[in-house]
Amino acid sequence: MQELTTLKLIDRISTLLRTEQRKKFSALGLQPVHVQTLDYLASCNRFSDTPAAVTDYLGLTKGTVSQTLQVLVRKGFIEKKQDEIDKRIVHLQILQAGKDLLSSITPFDVFIKAEEAIANKQFDSISAALYEALVALQNVNGSSSFGQCKNCITFSEENDHYYCLLMQQPLSQSDIEKICREYISVTNSGLV
Repeated sequence: MQELTTLKLIDRISTLLRTEQRKKFSALGLQPVHVQTLDYLASCNRFSDTPAAVTDYLGLTKGTVSQTLQVLVRKGFIEKKQDEIDKRIVHLQILQAGKDLLSSITPFDVFIKAEEAIANKQFDSISAALYEALVALQNVNGSSSFGQCKNCITFSEENDHYYCLLMQQPLSQSDIEKICREYISVTNSGLV
């Protein structure tokens, strides 16, 4: 199996999902933060529907959240309401247009297909499961794998000399320990 840490696998999967988000959301004139905010507001209770709670939950600055909320109000996805008891508090309410938007864009098709591809497999570690999830996401998404040369189907080793059969180039020890864009996993090649 590819020698990537669990954290790196999670990070790469997150990158792929963010790429899907940007593609899908930009077609709607939105940024991922807009949809993340809507998703939060659709799932929070009445004690957590404030700008401060959005800021805390998403880990963003007050300025970013303020601008995000302005966009969502302007587009008719949320409304701001002053608290009836404490006039200093503003509550955020997701409107039907915001709910409709959320239901039309989630879940990501690419993630569902990848999940189906690994659903019946058993793994001996979280890293193994994440690696298989990453490979499945990359296959469904048609993106490059970026794996380590020493785990690539085109990697060749003979008498402590390393060679890339795809690029027709010798490889150094440093080359085989780092990730490569031309990586082809055994799983991708159908030679599992």
